[in-house]
Amino acid sequence: MRPIGIDLFAGAGGLSLGFEQAGFDVAAAIEIDPVHCAVHKFNFPNTAVVPRSVVGLTADEIRRSAGIESRAVDCVFGGPPCQGFSLIGHRALEDPRNRLVLEFVRLVAELDARTFVFENVKGLTVGSHRAFLYELVEAFERAGYCLRQPWYVLDAARYGVPQRRERLILLGAKKGMRLPEYPFPRTNPVGDKPFIPTLPPGPTCREALDDLPDADTFEALIESDSVITAEFGEPSSYASEMRCLSDDAWHLGYVRRWNPHVLTSSARTTHTRISRQRFAETPAGDVEEISRFLKLPPDGLCNTLRAGTDGARGAFTSPRPIHYAYSRCITVREMARLHGFPDWFRFHATKWHGARQIGNAVVPPLARAIAESIIKALNPKTERPEADIDLGDPLLLSMDMSEAANHFGVQAPNSRRDRKSGAKKRKQHEIEEARRGPRLVHA
Repeated sequence: MRPIGIDLFAGAGGLSLGFEQAGFDVAAAIEIDPVHCAVHKFNFPNTAVVPRSVVGLTADEIRRSAGIESRAVDCVFGGPPCQGFSLIGHRALEDPRNRLVLEFVRLVAELDARTFVFENVKGLTVGSHRAFLYELVEAFERAGYCLRQPWYVLDAARYGVPQRRERLILLGAKKGMRLPEYPFPRTNPVGDKPFIPTLPPGPTCREALDDLPDADTFEALIESDSVITAEFGEPSSYASEMRCLSDDAWHLGYVRRWNPHVLTSSARTTHTRISRQRFAETPAGDVEEISRFLKLPPDGLCNTLRAGTDGARGAFTSPRPIHYAYSRCITVREMARLHGFPDWFRFHATKWHGARQIGNAVVPPLARAIAESIIKALNPKTERPEADIDLGDPLLLSMDMSEAANHFGVQAPNSRRDRKSGAKKRKQHEIEEARRGPRLVHA
């Protein structure tokens, strides 16, 4: 029987995917944003989505939603927002803005989880912010848990993706149980010195993106985010894994039935002629002076992909880098490739939501490496499932905030991004249904 995981602050599911690929069954995903809930439900149809805040949520409610009753929860994982770090004369965990962190600790304890993974920004380890971490360690200890110390900041570029992305990872276990170890790096990032001689070189931006067709050559991608095409190029070993061209690319996850001949999450972006000229004239690896966007170095690494801001804070679009070969910003699918999401994994049809979902997500290969360390500590018997599964209803990928909230029966948060007209959404659905065709497993 596969170990059970619970994803708190799940977003679109970067941690969920990594843990599933390592051999976990992700029984429940808790996420307050209905649009993220919809995308998570599409990609993980067997996971119970709980569309609400963790504040006031009980372990019993999670167990009932997940249908796991009294089964042991092997790991709770997630990255709660942290904000109140620098209150002089106050303990940081007493700041109301950090309530979600204490809710994370509470739910780990209430669920009686055997282990936990806490993910957050590198900034928590710097200067006076470190006091917050010491308080957090104390909170976990009072709840009956030990943490692996010293804690580490892990760079996703050392775990098999072409992107610099550093994140603080805290690993813990119930007192008396074996503490998980931090995962050893898997690759040497391009250009890094010193490097580990026994590790292979990590992928480059070119190896991640070169086999993908140019979205600008498809008129259909003006109205939709997907198109049927046979124009994929010769893949690198990294791109082969993203396209799931071998059984091993699924790791210990559930094989999805999907159509590998559809280019998805690739809605085109309209740039002015002047912008395109500036993009073309910017040397690869440099930052374009006006937009301040990085032009990807083909034989190097992407900078950290960011999420932008939500509607409550102005709804600013995340800065997408410029493609090294085309005078445009990269598509959501190209962002997903740089982040380690396989091609079957879908995001919201609008570029703003899709880019935000990727920028907020933990890199799945890093999540998988962490989850494998948890598996090793728990020592369960886990293997790849025999049954394939279907992805969810494509309508989930084009719901605006109000529609997604309606779907899950919750109140919609305020959002400035519900811009798609009903006619355009109907058009998107018609296109999706026409292109979906027979769903295949490309293995």
